[in-house]
Amino acid sequence: MPTFTVTTTLKIEADTAEEAALLMYRALSRGSVPINYLVTDETKATTDLVLDREKADEYAVTDHTADPGNW
Repeated sequence: MPTFTVTTTLKIEADTAEEAALLMYRALSRGSVPINYLVTDETKATTDLVLDREKADEYAVTDHTADPGNW
């Protein structure tokens, strides 16, 4: 199965890198889940994705481990 690196960004004004990371953590833990992602595959090909929030929320509550295609 291929491996992907998924990142999301948020522009934050802060005095230090650690403070910026802490502010990002706070935003992720209190706010809505981000829908903008940068996905890089094993060949370093990068795709910029914006998810449909309704479809993403539906996907998030489904148990995908029961899918025989994952076995």
